[in-house]
Amino acid sequence: MQRRHFLQFGTASVAGLAAPVLRAQPLTKLKFTLDFRISGQVAPFFVALYKGYYEAEGLEPSFDVGSGSVAAITRVASGAYDMGFGDISALIEFNASQPGAPLLQAVYQYYNRAPFVIIGRKDRGITQDFKSLQGKRIAAAAVESTRRAWPMAARHAGMKAEAIEWVTTDFSQRDNVIIRGDVDGATYFHDSALSLFQRIDPAQLSVLSYAEAGLNLYGNAILASTKLMADKPQAVRGFLKATNRALLECLADPVAAMQHVKRREPMVDEKVEAERFRITAGYVANADTRSHGLGDVRPELVRQQVAEVSQTFALKQVPNADALYNLSFLPPKAERTMKA
Repeated sequence: MQRRHFLQFGTASVAGLAAPVLRAQPLTKLKFTLDFRISGQVAPFFVALYKGYYEAEGLEPSFDVGSGSVAAITRVASGAYDMGFGDISALIEFNASQPGAPLLQAVYQYYNRAPFVIIGRKDRGITQDFKSLQGKRIAAAAVESTRRAWPMAARHAGMKAEAIEWVTTDFSQRDNVIIRGDVDGATYFHDSALSLFQRIDPAQLSVLSYAEAGLNLYGNAILASTKLMADKPQAVRGFLKATNRALLECLADPVAAMQHVKRREPMVDEKVEAERFRITAGYVANADTRSHGLGDVRPELVRQQVAEVSQTFALKQVPNADALYNLSFLPPKAERTMKA
């Protein structure tokens, strides 16, 4: 992959001889870990990569797939990776277990609301009312963000956390157990449920969003090691500038953006991934982001999330909410504001 990437940039350079880019310094390499596989959910990283936005900022990032937010956070905290993509609630738990100054911080809030949902079959009595989940069999992976956040959603919905009968299953089997009727529903990231929607008519399903229950959780954010921020602040600033530019393009034209995802993952279906990103966009750009711009957060909601996570998981210490983020590297608000 690296060799092909090198050849692609080489071809681009030959094509652009009329306007060469001269650099006094070599590109700064960055290692970035995703939380999961490559799909339309993370399209902006590959738009910025293949359209040369990172290169224009003097950067040469590499992107690796991940195995969940906890793993992504650990990778960055250990120094194995410079930056990553991980869930804020998982970061709160991690920081609570680490004494002293934070090893990493969120520098750009990607999902303004966590896309946590439970999707259930209407023919099993699951409606848009969370209370219809009472006594239902819900599939979820053993260690999975949506399942772990359920007690918080249940509290907001006026239910007991024990109201659901959990059926532990692998991520890859959730669609199958719903379709076969082994369970009544399953937990998902909303934008990860597209495979289910392709196999069952969405009209036969109820999508219960934790956000609609009143649970205001920030989801996955771009994370950076504090060492990187101290040693190479311009690299962090440049990475966010390039990614933010690409995110705005993805929001404006998801279809065009998916060619860059396919360039990295040739097996993906561009139409499917464009539809996936349209779901993602609903959690990335909402009323909050239209007020304060992409990438930013409301401090009162951060404090609320820290308190809820700390209480739900009985954390031994409540981490400092102010130390969770370092948003000083964000592009100016004017560059993070969506055009009407």
